[in-house]
Amino acid sequence: MSRHETSPTTVQPASNHRPNACCFCWCCCCSCSWNEDRQRAWRASRETKLETIPNCEACAKPTPEEVRGWAQSFEKLMKSPAGRNVFREFLRTEYSEENMLFWLACEELKAECNKHTIDEKARMIYEDYISILSPKEVSLDSRVREVINRKMQEPSSHTFDDAQLQIYTLMHRDSYPRFLNSAIYKSLLQSVSHSSAES
Repeated sequence: MSRHETSPTTVQPASNHRPNACCFCWCCCCSCSWNEDRQRAWRASRETKLETIPNCEACAKPTPEEVRGWAQSFEKLMKSPAGRNVFREFLRTEYSEENMLFWLACEELKAECNKHTIDEKARMIYEDYISILSPKEVSLDSRVREVINRKMQEPSSHTFDDAQLQIYTLMHRDSYPRFLNSAIYKSLLQSVSHSSAES
């Protein structure tokens, strides 16, 4: 065996902790310890946030009129916190809940004024929903991705506007018609109609 070959018994398992790891980028493609620590902290804060909204957004029980109104337009559904909750529950059954989570994250970002917080939230959104390495990556075309990559050099509260519109349109055209025919929506409509008839 030459000195360039290694014996199978001496092969060391790949380690994420390299002794002289150095990384100055914020993307999730690096395996240096600095990035790992940062990722761990962000994930922990993200999980804590999600734990506070187990049923998505806090909202009052919808009225029968409100539930019927969701069938009139997608805009009415998305303007209603209860509507977004039910729609998100439906999206979860179709394994596309990340579309609603991304849309909500963009709404939260647009309401932010603090520059430092905008920067952190924008990078978190990028890693959670735009990065090709994320399990929650949303489906965007290459033009929108290029726009986001340019804007991420100096993130603002409107960095993801094009992407948010594209995902909104996707949910409207693709998921919304199926939602209206789903057992989730029909059973809710039936239950609120019964409860209003009884009262």
